[in-house]
Amino acid sequence: MSNTIYQPFKNFDFKFKNCFLSGDTFDAPIIQTNILPAWLLEVADFSGDEQIKLLDESIRSYNTLKVPVSEEVLLNFIGPLEDKIAAAFAEGFAGVSKLEEMDLFKWVGKFLYSLIYIEMNAAVRLQQLSDDGLNMSQGLMHKFGNLQTMIQSIYRSVVLEDFTPWSFVIVPLEQNDIPFSFRDEINTLTFSLKLKDFGIIACLQDNGTNKRYHQEILDQIGAGKVTDQQFEELCARFFYSAYLFNRLPEYTIMPVEGAIYIDAMPLRGTTNKPLFDVWQHKIYAQVLETFWKPWGNLLMEIRKDPAAPTSYFNPPSLPATD
Repeated sequence: MSNTIYQPFKNFDFKFKNCFLSGDTFDAPIIQTNILPAWLLEVADFSGDEQIKLLDESIRSYNTLKVPVSEEVLLNFIGPLEDKIAAAFAEGFAGVSKLEEMDLFKWVGKFLYSLIYIEMNAAVRLQQLSDDGLNMSQGLMHKFGNLQTMIQSIYRSVVLEDFTPWSFVIVPLEQNDIPFSFRDEINTLTFSLKLKDFGIIACLQDNGTNKRYHQEILDQIGAGKVTDQQFEELCARFFYSAYLFNRLPEYTIMPVEGAIYIDAMPLRGTTNKPLFDVWQHKIYAQVLETFWKPWGNLLMEIRKDPAAPTSYFNPPSLPATD
């Protein structure tokens, strides 16, 4: 295995010519594979014609969302990972809760990075990005590049030195027939998914900080089941706190004998500034309204008491506002 680390953000390699994970072009045929695998569409009872709006405002059907991948990587590494996740999903919470977080990170990371790849391809085609990426936030490029390096663990050895770059929360739902749905926020690399009797929340580049930030409500939930509304409320909290998280995690990345070794730098750095900006109930309520849209909760109702937004948890255990 080469000591070279594939880094597509260095030359904006998003032209569907190289494997999106390995960068390979010649070792094996390059084929295009769906971001949403066939097994997931089947479990979700989707046809694949369902639509999603991308950041450039274009509307795409799920079946058209594809990324280029080496046939070798697809058959020998992505395929077995998909089989493992599919088997866990088939068992519902009982199966998903037993997944190793590293496997979940690979799968969720692959999904989010695949969306990023498509967004980057569109930006390059529309000439919104120059070859050196000057029209894109350097912080975002750095964050996306780190994620891409980490999910190379799908096909090669990646060693995380005594840290995990993610926050994962997996909770059982009271209902056992929840339809499949997902949300993602690419800028913060935050993701949520619910299906059957389980829900998953993931923050992929926070070194576990968002989970610690919400530890009080997570301890309160414990092993108990949550309602659909409670799960969406929990999602709203994580999506909002991921926005408030004001650090750009830095890592020392070193290729050694075919493996990639990654060590996390301290998040606090040389500043005493808190890791999160101040939580504001007013803004959080706006986020919450979006997540509660299926139940018709209006913003004016959620914010009836400005100091205590509506909550389906008792007690609400919201973060402090100062």
